[in-house]
Amino acid sequence: MKLTTKGRFAVTAMLDMALHAADRDQPMPLAQIAERQQISVPYLEQIFCRLRRAGLVESTRGPGGGYRLAGDPSTISVDRIIEAVDERMDTSQCGGEGTCRGGAACLTHHLWQDLNQVIFEFLSGITLADLVARAQANAERRVQTVPAVIRRAVH
Repeated sequence: MKLTTKGRFAVTAMLDMALHAADRDQPMPLAQIAERQQISVPYLEQIFCRLRRAGLVESTRGPGGGYRLAGDPSTISVDRIIEAVDERMDTSQCGGEGTCRGGAACLTHHLWQDLNQVIFEFLSGITLADLVARAQANAERRVQTVPAVIRRAVH
């Protein structure tokens, strides 16, 4: 599987937008995402150009401009985000062509094809809304456990 930094950062940036967009109609400057996620603004600009072309985000130019999600987080799946930035989700050596061994499929070609299908189904079944809910649940758990840890350390 070839999931690079570009694909991971695209998902991270989209999740950041979904988490921090108090008003979904208000554009979010990339500088805010870049600061929170420690990703360079020029790199985010490249990513968001592709996300915009794929219809996942909308842009607004000028003062107060930025990006906003083009749809409800429950309609944006992780596989769509990764595909939008031209990531190749393929575990085979031949790109799924069956030409692993000089024009013929290798012995394990079907294994890698099956794994590709499992990965695709997994990522297509997860939406930004799912990731938001998980991030919020994790944040709540951290808040609830911090006082207990501090109390134990004091005694």
